[in-house]
Amino acid sequence: MPNDATLDFIRCHAEDDVRKLALTQAPKGVDLRLALIQIEGRKLTAHKLPTWSQTEGILFPPRLSLEQCSSEATAAYKRAIVSRLIGCSCLSSTSFIDLTAGFGVDFVALAPLFSHAVFVDRQAELCELAHHNFPLFGLNKVDIRCSYAEDVLNSYSQQPTADEPPFTVLMIDPARRDAVGRKVALIEDCTPDVCALQDQLRSLARYVVVKLSPMLDLTSALRSLRGAIEAHVVGADGECKELLIILAKEHEAIPIDQIPIHVGDSLLFTRAEEAAAQSVFASRLGTYLYEPNASILKAGAFRTIGLRYSLEKLAPQTHLYTSDHLVTDFPGRIWCIAASTTFAKRELREFLRDVPAADLTLRGFPSSVTALRQQLHIREGGNVHLLATTLANNQRLLLRLAPPHI
Repeated sequence: MPNDATLDFIRCHAEDDVRKLALTQAPKGVDLRLALIQIEGRKLTAHKLPTWSQTEGILFPPRLSLEQCSSEATAAYKRAIVSRLIGCSCLSSTSFIDLTAGFGVDFVALAPLFSHAVFVDRQAELCELAHHNFPLFGLNKVDIRCSYAEDVLNSYSQQPTADEPPFTVLMIDPARRDAVGRKVALIEDCTPDVCALQDQLRSLARYVVVKLSPMLDLTSALRSLRGAIEAHVVGADGECKELLIILAKEHEAIPIDQIPIHVGDSLLFTRAEEAAAQSVFASRLGTYLYEPNASILKAGAFRTIGLRYSLEKLAPQTHLYTSDHLVTDFPGRIWCIAASTTFAKRELREFLRDVPAADLTLRGFPSSVTALRQQLHIREGGNVHLLATTLANNQRLLLRLAPPHI
């Protein structure tokens, strides 16, 4: 924990460039390394963790832990899920354990929902920060343990069995890197191995919330985990941030194609619905173009999204949609199609005569951006947005897009 001199230094240099500060001679009594971590941490979390960054006295961990922690937005989403789950539990006393709590953003959001909450992390530094930070959020009676998730699980598993499991909700967020720091692609390769521990996890809680990297394959994870009752693809700022799978201790097995998949608050579907859905393909371009956000694409709701929002798909493998009516609540980017052209030379030349430079994107188009720029003789930059794509009838088009008037 920082001493008074270090705290004064942090307050005085809160807006300074940490790279330049790192080259200065620290005043007597100032822990410069710790001060730099705090100054950088508050800046890094200004958008991701606005309440934390604005709370006087909060201390931050090094950059890696901040990059890996949940945002306040995704923590609030998990709070809504857990509130719904425990609202159905009909228990007078509830308990929560986060086995891989990290910086504790999810824990701070969820712990107030329960009668008893246990914070677990293997890093002593993060546990020390939890002891310091949690009272600033009114969490004065939580159980903080510096331990490995497996050891805590084993300690509870060795206790005498009871009618009710020791926890109402258990959360676990396995590390997504191997021993040498490389990212892994399968849930079985994460640490701890949730697949190997799943029976033990489910025996200790009514509900298990498994938080996974958005890089992992959701369908593969659902196949590997037993007792899944719902899945969530969680996004923020147009990006896919994490996957959540909810396991239940006692619940009738749900076939994988019937498991509800929530894409934030914008879409709920099942794999069976997606497989049965029939896309309507556009024979022409409408007034508007729609590009689903990363969470919709990650969930694989390529047909369902078009049907739910009454949109026509441009082509089977091009996840773009069009309509003449404006769908303002579409979960993704919306463009107005200002103009379009085929790739006939004369038509194309007239279309581009006032476009020396443009932002160029390709979707379902057999070329590369570099090659097409050379063909079109347009530089990168400017205020014009062009999109090259292909319709279901194999007609190739170049579109000029503009923001819609909403």
